[in-house]
Amino acid sequence: MKYAYEDLSSEQFEDLVIFICQPLLGIAVQGFATGPDGGRDAKFIGTANIFPSTASPWSGTTIIQAKHTNGYNKNFADSDFFSKESNSNVIAKEIPRIKKLRISKELDHYMFFANRRLTANTQHEIQKYLSTVCDIPVGSIYLCGIEQIEVWIKTFPSITQIANIDPIDSPLIVSPDDLAEVVQALAKNKDSFDDVPDDPPSPRVSYERKNELNDMSPEYAKHQRKQYLKETSTIQNFLSMPGNNTVLQQYESVVDEFQLKIIAKRKNYQSFDEIMNYLLDLLFKRDVILSRNKRLTRAMLFYMYWNCDIGKTDDA
Repeated sequence: MKYAYEDLSSEQFEDLVIFICQPLLGIAVQGFATGPDGGRDAKFIGTANIFPSTASPWSGTTIIQAKHTNGYNKNFADSDFFSKESNSNVIAKEIPRIKKLRISKELDHYMFFANRRLTANTQHEIQKYLSTVCDIPVGSIYLCGIEQIEVWIKTFPSITQIANIDPIDSPLIVSPDDLAEVVQALAKNKDSFDDVPDDPPSPRVSYERKNELNDMSPEYAKHQRKQYLKETSTIQNFLSMPGNNTVLQQYESVVDEFQLKIIAKRKNYQSFDEIMNYLLDLLFKRDVILSRNKRLTRAMLFYMYWNCDIGKTDDA
């Protein structure tokens, strides 16, 4: 069963990692504490139960790191996550902390979990790099991506109940109040906005044609439609209600600003997948209401795209 890890909060993902590590290492896996750079670690001291094998378990101090991203279809190989040529990516920022723990003999083994895809080649490359720069044996470094997280969840099915996460296909329960709160939260972050006349309807193009025009990958487009298409009519009906004219104007102000941001960002982001992820990260960081209602916010953003309010369309 697949799970929408991008919809979890950072805290939920970190809890999930702890519950995965407990049967692998031991029940004494200690919880996360926020570090100076915002990194959150867990720790286990002792001999592991079954990891990496029952015949040769790790022994000593194991440091566990969890890094969550709001983006969908992200990869360990993405330049913002790992690049030998940059000091600003996720791995590069962790290296000084790893080195410090290693020098002070507070780290014998290192586990890194992320809700990203991980190929064998990338795993080998990052392991080798960390081993070299941090003086840790390759066999004492473990990287875990979405594919292996799914394996652990199948191996230990009670984990998802304990961690209280929902399957990817769980229904999105939407109420007018929730939608109004989200739209208002989107609008309240604007320095100012004037009354905007109703936008003329964009010419309707097929979803496939719109994805082609905007360079949205087939996999990302399929995921978006599967998750949120059923919500578009609910959102449209809510925005069309006579009593919601003010909310509709707020919505139109938001999409106008988003469209301008997209036009500017297109030079930096090659695919619309990245544009969507960029906007979502911006929203979740900007407003606590949106970060607590991630699925609803994603549904709203998909509605903007589906309704041709953002992104390219064929000329009329």
